Amino acid sequence: MSCCVLEEEDFRRCCLLLLQRSEQLSDGWSWEAVQGSEEGYLRKTALRPVAPSPARDQTGSGSDSGPPASCQSCPDPQGQEKEEEEESGLGASSDIAEDDEEDEDDGVCTVSEGSSQVLQYEYHILHSCSYAAPVLYFRAFTQEGRSLSLEEVWSSVHPNFRLRLQSSPLNTITLQEHPLLGQPFFMLHPCRTEEFMRPVLQAAQEQHRPVNYVLSWLSVVGPVVGLDVPLKYSTQLCPAAAPGSSTQPG
Repeated sequence: MSCCVLEEEDFRRCCLLLLQRSEQLSDGWSWEAVQGSEEGYLRKTALRPVAPSPARDQTGSGSDSGPPASCQSCPDPQGQEKEEEEESGLGASSDIAEDDEEDEDDGVCTVSEGSSQVLQYEYHILHSCSYAAPVLYFRAFTQEGRSLSLEEVWSSVHPNFRLRLQSSPLNTITLQEHPLLGQPFFMLHPCRTEEFMRPVLQAAQEQHRPVNYVLSWLSVVGPVVGLDVPLKYSTQLCPAAAPGSSTQPG
């Protein structure tokens, strides 16, 4: 079995460990079981401040035009998606991380000109059987309860991430039906998850150190949509977090 494959049993084990750490850190993650089913997902809500942008994105890639076409070469029967990059543990990918640090002051997202408000984001982490990987779904609302459009969500992505996503049609935010809830959610495409997770997991195996697949993956994809993972999560990881481990979490 490839070290990059995350079976559903391993996914649940990683989620359990993440939940245990989240409770210790009061970070707000919970497990939501689907009524009448054995399936479930991780859920977290968070508030994100939104400030007016001094200058809209001038790249020509269209901060107002929405994302590029969704991935057509990687069909997902369950309708799931994700974003790219590589790197280890909770370090996030090198290229994105370096760019993000350079523009740290620009980290406040923008939704529309002249806006100054707080948005509520709801994040869900599901397991994709098609890709044998976790998938991040999310939706966003204004404080008045209005759902953000795809165009608004796309413009709220940090400029560094947005440029990279728009340059690759396989790494895009799209509007999809939530496979467990049947409701419209935004999603990051998972078809390159194995590519950026492979060096993380291989390095962990070679060094005989534990790694929580879901946590490491989330540290890379989460910041794309404003979901940061505290560094404190990187401590006290259990060996059971690694895909393919037969040991149960303690």
